Amino acid sequence: MTQRCPPNPASNSDYIVSRNERILITGSNGFIGTKVGATLLDYGFTDICCFVRPSSQLSRLRETLRQFNAENKVEIVTGDLLSSTDCRKAAAGASIIYHLAAGMEKSFAGAFMNSVLATRNLMDAFLRFGEPKRFVNVSSFAVYSNLGLSRGALLDESCPLEDAPQERFDAYGFGKLKQEELVKEYGEVHNLPYVILRPGYVFGPGKRELNGRVGSSAFGFFMQVNGSQALPLVFVDNCAEAVVLAGLKAGIDGEIFNVVDDELPTGRQFLKAYKKTAKSFVSIRVPYIVGYA
Repeated sequence: MTQRCPPNPASNSDYIVSRNERILITGSNGFIGTKVGATLLDYGFTDICCFVRPSSQLSRLRETLRQFNAENKVEIVTGDLLSSTDCRKAAAGASIIYHLAAGMEKSFAGAFMNSVLATRNLMDAFLRFGEPKRFVNVSSFAVYSNLGLSRGALLDESCPLEDAPQERFDAYGFGKLKQEELVKEYGEVHNLPYVILRPGYVFGPGKRELNGRVGSSAFGFFMQVNGSQALPLVFVDNCAEAVVLAGLKAGIDGEIFNVVDDELPTGRQFLKAYKKTAKSFVSIRVPYIVGYA
């Protein structure tokens, strides 16, 4: 495994925590979460707690810990974020929480429970039993509305958010919107320091499925849309480092950041590279207006 060089301690005077303070990662067994854990270990943090679901298959997380000889240094806590008791167990003593656990349910009720109620439980436990210096909430580009944006327009943090996700049958986007609203409320009402990140399409080794911004499969073909437009991609290692720094850097409480790479490829360029390196399949191009009808 190729590791990035750990930062020079002398250059980290703007970090809000020391390397021996407790850090909690939810969603720590996921595609991004395992990389967040690896980045923290690479940065020299020594008191990391990984929160996982009881049903989680932990081979990816355990392999990451083995690569850093950290099997006995990182605490793995099993539980359910809908349980206040489990949240207390996880958040106790934590200075930073990286909240990556996401509800992927297709129902609006399920999305609300697992993205909003779970986040509320976690923040309550953090405020009561932790030593809160920052809560990093990992959201999504799904919160943005593309209505009113011209084709090729720049999508930045000032762009309008979706105001009627139920009309687009987007339970995930609904859950993320309500989650963000709750985090902001806790910042205003309870003085919880927070940062919100909105990653684009996260890609990298271990993730084979294609994002809907590239296209979708139907009738035995892959229908490519948006072929000439730049994709909001972020390589998983880059995303993980952005998440970690969002928790460490001073002076950014209450900020919201999109997370994408520089020099973004078009959808056509990305699909060509994907078919060459991941798997080959038949694809057809669909006009933009048809793909987003």
